[in-house]
Parts: sequence; C-alpha cells; structure tokens
Amino acid sequence: MSLVRRAVPEDAEELLRLRQVMIDSMAGSDSSTQWHAESLPTVRGRLADPHGGFAAFVVDHPERPGVLAALVVGTLEYRIGRAGNPHGRVGYVFSVATDPDVRRRGYARACMEVLLDWFREKGVAQVDLNASSEAEPLYASLGFVRKPDPSMRLRL
Repeated sequence: MSLVRRAVPEDAEELLRLRQVMIDSMAGSDSSTQWHAESLPTVRGRLADPHGGFAAFVVDHPERPGVLAALVVGTLEYRIGRAGNPHGRVGYVFSVATDPDVRRRGYARACMEVLLDWFREKGVAQVDLNASSEAEPLYASLGFVRKPDPSMRLRL
C-alpha cells in the first residue's frame, strides 16, 4: 500500500499550512498567514472536485495524527497544441513541501511520482515547475531539465 493518497477537502487547512512552510523557505517571502482564511473555501472546493484540473497528493505524518508530512499539488492547463504536444495539455507542479521534522524520507519524491502518473493518465504531454536550487536534484532525478525562461508577470 502506498504512503501517498489524494488529498480530500478535510485536508485543506493542512495543505495551506504546508504551502506556508514552502513559502517561508523562500528568501524574501511574506510569512503572513492572514490569507489562509480567505483561501480555505476555494481550496476545499477544488479538493472536492475529483474530476477537475486540480490535484493534491499527500503523505500523512507518521507520528502526528491529522497532520500532513508532505504535499504536492498540480494543475492541468490547456494551451493551443503544437509539435510535441498537439492536444495542448500541460501540467503545472507547485506547492511541493515537506514538514521540516520528516524531511529526507522520500515523501516528496513519492508524492511527485503519483502526481506525474496522474498527469500521464490525463494525457499531459509536458509538465512545468519552478525549482529552488535545493529541490532541483529531486526534479532532475525525475527527468526535469532547466529551460531558458522568457516569462514575465503582471499582478492585477
């Protein structure tokens, strides 16, 4: 039996806690948790839709019931097709986080492998993510490669 399971709406608060763990690990990030309450209903709703384009896979904490040890979240996106991806299905990975007290046990890898299988089942031809230098070896071992990124962002 796998340690990894698909997250359910009751996991939403823990998903936000682990997302904050990830955010807090990034230099220059805002460690405020005030956004959690506003985000919670949306996360619960997304987790309640098993057929939507949002999936979270988790590992339960081995010593603390009701607490998550690791989290990986992915979304499905559609872009007009092109060579190598004629159907335009793209996966995006974000919020990869492991509780600090249970790191180096393979939980993030196990969650990533299940998420990648989910993407394959959905017919995804490419998967994108942003990697910290600390996490890059994990992603590289799963086959991810760095690419030149010409992306830009506008905050509305």
